[in-house]
Amino acid sequence: MPANKDKSGSVAAIAGTSPAHDALAVPIYWAEAKRELMQRDRIMNKLIPQFGDLHLRGQPDPFTTLARSIVGQQVTPKAADLAWGKLLAVCPTLAPSQIIKLGAVQLSGCGLSKRKTEYILDLADHFKAKRVHADLWSEMDDEAVIAELIRIRGISRWTAEMFLIFNLLRPNVLPLDDPGLIQGISQNYFSGEPVSRSDAREVSANWEPWRTVATWYLWRSLDPVAPAA
Repeated sequence: MPANKDKSGSVAAIAGTSPAHDALAVPIYWAEAKRELMQRDRIMNKLIPQFGDLHLRGQPDPFTTLARSIVGQQVTPKAADLAWGKLLAVCPTLAPSQIIKLGAVQLSGCGLSKRKTEYILDLADHFKAKRVHADLWSEMDDEAVIAELIRIRGISRWTAEMFLIFNLLRPNVLPLDDPGLIQGISQNYFSGEPVSRSDAREVSANWEPWRTVATWYLWRSLDPVAPAA
């Protein structure tokens, strides 16, 4: 999928995490969402069948998902993969307590910048001290989860929205700060003309309550051969 170049990194940075359970499982709402989107939206009716059985793949470990997103900030997917591999080599379990034990020097040795090192240590501290309520996120609404996540250094609203999509598998997320979504709407609905946030909201009104699914297919339309995520 097209990379988001803001401080939160890219969709690939989050989608590339190693899942704790079967990431290949189809989200429970996927078939219903596809059917309804195809019935009510002529673009989706053309787009969805092009991708057969491909679907969103969840990345279910919260700490790993967020740590991976930080590592991927403002670098290419290749550079992010290299740094992530080095981090896993020195910390295979990737538990918050182990990250804190490693400390700034060893984290920097994995190729992380000073700022990213600080972000990951802050993230680990939030999880270890239970200043985030990861065990309750599945029961909280989208905005409540976002509000909690953006209090962590290095986590933007965009990153939080990607977390809702890839970790919590929320069905109705519209990440308006994502360039891929805006580009997908431009190319598929406006013949490549520039698209405002207002335009995006207007188009997406027809997708509710399945805006995550429509967003995923627009990403796919721009990058159809990328690994499914």
